[in-house]
Amino acid sequence: MRSGFATLIGRPNVGKSTLLNTILGQKVSITSPVAQTTRNQVRGVLTRPDAQVVFVDTPGIHKPRTLLGERLNDTAADALGGIDVTVLVVDATAPVGKGDRFVAGLIPGGSICVVNKVDAASRLNVLHQLEAAAAVLGCDEFFPLSARTGAGVDALVSSIVDRLPEGPLLYPADMVTDVPEAFWVAELVREQLLAVTRDEVPHSIACRVTEWEWPRIRCEILVERDSQKGIVIGHAGSVLKEVGSRARAQLPEGAFLELFVKVDRDWQSRPKALERLGY
Repeated sequence: MRSGFATLIGRPNVGKSTLLNTILGQKVSITSPVAQTTRNQVRGVLTRPDAQVVFVDTPGIHKPRTLLGERLNDTAADALGGIDVTVLVVDATAPVGKGDRFVAGLIPGGSICVVNKVDAASRLNVLHQLEAAAAVLGCDEFFPLSARTGAGVDALVSSIVDRLPEGPLLYPADMVTDVPEAFWVAELVREQLLAVTRDEVPHSIACRVTEWEWPRIRCEILVERDSQKGIVIGHAGSVLKEVGSRARAQLPEGAFLELFVKVDRDWQSRPKALERLGY
């Protein structure tokens, strides 16, 4: 039996969360085309007869513009400590750039590099990307794959398992994630807000569950400006209703989800506000 931790790390929007969900065969980390969708370390547990891998999904490392951005980078970097395997994820559809090289400089030698989104790139582009990654990123192994379709994912998982030390189960065999239920509901709401509002207020939104008396759940949506509050609510509450409907569809039957919008000015730059939200 082998067991250990594997961190997924990379720039924003390279597909780390989608890769984790595909590996586990179920959704444990929210996804969207919006950069910095992942804001916390999210652990997903893959248990097989011969191994247990605890995957750690991380925020995308980027050039921060707010205190929140700085803390997201710190959260990602902290996930590299005490890890058995580090997996650097890069995008097959974008050139290997300064951001990728910066992240590569943070990870230990002998790491794995994943070139993701090969389903959206030509074979020639994938080949060029692999050559570029091998030349500048300093990893031991390289895996072209598609987190969206699952192509190439099994080979990656096999390599990760081979690198783990022998050891007992770290989590119960039936556990897939250690994410608390309240955190998961807040993340589902934020995911649907990102999908519905698109590019209008993505980074200014935060969500938290303030009351949980099953089946009643109260979720508070924080924005930074009065104008953003209007966008999130929508005409006659249309946006909020759609978000609530989409989120409830992913919750157990009978859940009663109440959504409220509150203005918390400049919360991304205020330490106490970030601490209240768990950042």
